[in-house]
Amino acid sequence: MTKTWRVGMVDHCRNCGRGGHGTHLAFAGLPGVELVAVADPDEGSRTAMQRETGAPRCYADWQELLAQERPDILCVCSRLPTQHLDVVTAAARTGCHIYCEKPLAVNLADADRMIAAAEASCVRLAVAHLGRYAPVFQAARDLIRRGGIGRPLTVFCRGKEDNRGGGEDMLVLGSHLLDLARFFCGDPQWVFGHVTTAGRDMVREDAHEPTEPVGRVAGDTVVALFGFADGVRGQFESRRDLHDGGETRMGITVVGSEATLAVRYDEARVLRLRRSRRPLEEGGAFEEIATPPPADPPGAKPLPVTRGVAGYFARNNRLAALDLMAAISEARDPLASGRDARWSLEMIHGVYASHLARRALALPLADRRHPLDP
Repeated sequence: MTKTWRVGMVDHCRNCGRGGHGTHLAFAGLPGVELVAVADPDEGSRTAMQRETGAPRCYADWQELLAQERPDILCVCSRLPTQHLDVVTAAARTGCHIYCEKPLAVNLADADRMIAAAEASCVRLAVAHLGRYAPVFQAARDLIRRGGIGRPLTVFCRGKEDNRGGGEDMLVLGSHLLDLARFFCGDPQWVFGHVTTAGRDMVREDAHEPTEPVGRVAGDTVVALFGFADGVRGQFESRRDLHDGGETRMGITVVGSEATLAVRYDEARVLRLRRSRRPLEEGGAFEEIATPPPADPPGAKPLPVTRGVAGYFARNNRLAALDLMAAISEARDPLASGRDARWSLEMIHGVYASHLARRALALPLADRRHPLDP
């Protein structure tokens, strides 16, 4: 990749003070990259983003940034999907490639529009499902594909299960886990979901906006079963207020006929392997599998932080940026594409649609509306 990539960054008032995941810094410090401008309607947020990125210009209006700068790549940094559709489709129409925060969209119809806009203009749409780039999950996938756990049987996904447990947890945090389940096991074929609120079956009237506007959610307990090819099953579970601030509950576990692998979403996020055919519920000792991060490309500036959760975001945003530039040059999809992100939303909305229909449903869903809309 010998060209200079001109990159713009769009945020939205730092998501009303909730902060972000460092998406605006994904391309910072990479060789052959020029961070040209930032855009945000809020002056304080705009100034902070310009200072952190070192971009020479700033705009209050993202449309002006697109028109004046004509960037090669646009980072859509808001983690609120309500702020993605207009920016992504407009950028795609100008021929600008896109790196977008997740969740991608509020509903499947909006996701369809963004993907269609990108495909119509032959631009690449990458989404910040960072687990696909993380060495720990790359190693897990490689182990599964090499037969290191025998025949895959079941993938278990557990949300954070804090005060957002249930529907909000499934959308905000569970989306990462469901994306990884598909990364490991391929496309799900069907879903069967059960959602409860205060011990009773959820009804559509229970739907509400969560603590941040990421789309309607419902339920304080969610249990879902997914069917993958070759008899592989996936399970997602989230129950409210089980996380007490101590040991991390959120994570993913893949059970095979010969062994079990697991990763918890704690500070370390290490790959652990239990070499046993005994059922998972009987327990057993796990060993840690080392997964050192890949080296930066020649000429890249050191990351500002490498440890803990902040380091996880910084390192894997950089890997996602490198992959997007390579995908553009090689005329291929990025590792975490818009279509991949749509599948994650497909699985989440499938849980609600299945619960309301009281039966298993085929995936992808025929109805592209949000299943919790009135």
